[in-house]
Amino acid sequence: MTGSRTKACRIMISEIVIVSHPVSVSVPVNYRVTLSVRAEGTGILNYQWFTDDEMEVLGGTNADLIINAKKTQLYVCRVNDHFCNCVFSEWVKVKVWDMDKSGLPLHWQGEPHIAVNPEPQTVRHGAKLTLRCVAFGVPTPHYQWYRNGQLLVDMTGDTLQIDCATAEHRGSYLCSVSNVLEERWTEPVEVDIVQTDQLLPAALTATDKVALLIGNLNYSNHPGLMAPIMDVHKLANLLQQLGFRVVSLLDLTREEMLAAIEKFNQLLDRGVYGLFYYAGHGYERAGRNYLVAVDAPQPYQPENCVCVQRVMHSMQQRQTALSVILLDTCRKWYNQDCIPSVIMPLKPSGNTVYGYGTCEDAEAFEVQDGGKSTGIFTKYLNKYILHSEKVTHVLEKVSEDLGKDPLITGKQAVEIKHTLKEPRSLADPVRATGHTRELHLRDACWRQANELPKKKRLMFLCGVEVQVSFSALFSNVLMAFATIKATGRRTQDCTVTLSSVPPMEDIFSGPGRSEEMDSLLFKTSDNSDCALRLCALQRLKESLVIKVDLHYTHTDSKLRHTESQQLDIGKPLVASCKLYRRRSHATTDKKCEGASAQTIGNISSSRPLLHQTLAGPCRPFTRKAECAAKVPVTRSNEPEENDENELQDFTFQC
Repeated sequence: MTGSRTKACRIMISEIVIVSHPVSVSVPVNYRVTLSVRAEGTGILNYQWFTDDEMEVLGGTNADLIINAKKTQLYVCRVNDHFCNCVFSEWVKVKVWDMDKSGLPLHWQGEPHIAVNPEPQTVRHGAKLTLRCVAFGVPTPHYQWYRNGQLLVDMTGDTLQIDCATAEHRGSYLCSVSNVLEERWTEPVEVDIVQTDQLLPAALTATDKVALLIGNLNYSNHPGLMAPIMDVHKLANLLQQLGFRVVSLLDLTREEMLAAIEKFNQLLDRGVYGLFYYAGHGYERAGRNYLVAVDAPQPYQPENCVCVQRVMHSMQQRQTALSVILLDTCRKWYNQDCIPSVIMPLKPSGNTVYGYGTCEDAEAFEVQDGGKSTGIFTKYLNKYILHSEKVTHVLEKVSEDLGKDPLITGKQAVEIKHTLKEPRSLADPVRATGHTRELHLRDACWRQANELPKKKRLMFLCGVEVQVSFSALFSNVLMAFATIKATGRRTQDCTVTLSSVPPMEDIFSGPGRSEEMDSLLFKTSDNSDCALRLCALQRLKESLVIKVDLHYTHTDSKLRHTESQQLDIGKPLVASCKLYRRRSHATTDKKCEGASAQTIGNISSSRPLLHQTLAGPCRPFTRKAECAAKVPVTRSNEPEENDENELQDFTFQC
């Protein structure tokens, strides 16, 4: 009898079969990776993951191994049962690239994402030719290089290398990057082989790229605008494609603007490319440009606004490799009847570029065509900004196209100022070698303004399951989505609504905001049942709570019921930066109060007319800021306003 039982047990024992092996991946440093293995066998299966140094992975005892990728490493999983059967998965490589991942799409699913494109080369005859393409992907992408459209056999790595280049290697190169999800292609690059002993200049690179974009549109005391929404949104997406870490903000007060610039400054360092963009009302006075905050009074003075030259000065103090300031705002002279201030604009140091949307004493225009509005300067800027050319050449193309636009002929012309010592481009690659520690510190600081709440599934008493997810529209505008994932046995006609505690204003729901603009910006999450816009997060001083109300009809009583749950999401996105608590403002505020007392007698209190052109769907609308009406002033030998000394108080702490 015992022998029969033993024989039966042996028949039940079967081999373990791995039906799905883990796959190799290629990811940026600190990316969260999941390796998975699926196996079939008799009874309960046990798992243990190992690395290539034969070390057990601590906690790696599940079929799914979640790791925070720190370095390139090999992994394998052992699967065993209680009958002493054992089998190993295939070895897989987690390839980790020590580079920024901010350019990854928000909801990246593992499709190939090209992080480093090959660069054009001019190589001496007989020298080494190297072209590099780096792509993230899950699974790891496959590379295939081409020259002049012809496949290069055996050139299937991320780096194409020819030890001794000759004339036959001259041509146009590109690389195909693919995995099971998708195929992507790099842009073609030209390789020239020259007969010269002259040393080639080293390729220009950045140690990092950081951008701050501000769009002001809903003014308390001045004409409202529409275009900054689309302008900031589109430009942010394009800059991310160029590898910039982007913080995009809408509708900031003066204190919030200064605090945001202070945080932005902390992300700058030696070798970094810094870009500051502003769309909204502005003006020029005494050779300086001022950006009008949404809370600026009517009429306003320089102390109610932000001085652009100070922003530039603060960027240069960080010894950036490239500082770019792009202004889509008016430059009408302010109170020009008074004696001009003797203060000259701050002289920029090397590698600084100003791109003004218009010239001195002129307005900048936005086109309001139905619901889609854009600043004309930014419209053409977006057209060329991805080009791999010297940044001033890009702005020259913008200037040429804008000059041909019949809507603003004779009214608006781009002005470019620069002190470039090198042919720097916004498309220059990031090389963090030797700066990895600084890169990681900036990454942590940048993430603070871009941290999204994790999605959450809520189970209601009636048996209905609702998923709440989030996406960032701007760095201070959060989208919350609610999706009904499962319904209860006794529920029907289920609907869900979202609200927040405290209530957050929706700056997009004012008059003049069209459904067309909503469709361009606010694409709902896949099959979501409800969406909520949470704006002005920079003013959030406490944790944000999302209230989820579920409404349904009970199938037995036929009565309508409501159940509610609350989800605390903390301080998402820029709310965690506490822009309402700027550290270096007390002295400046006192000086502003003194300046206001000295000059208030020269300001008219009458409210001017709104400066905008009437009617017509494709007519340009001005971004001109409201200024005080002209009043007689007593000329003297003293300038009306002198803020040269105030610059000393405009410092940033890191």
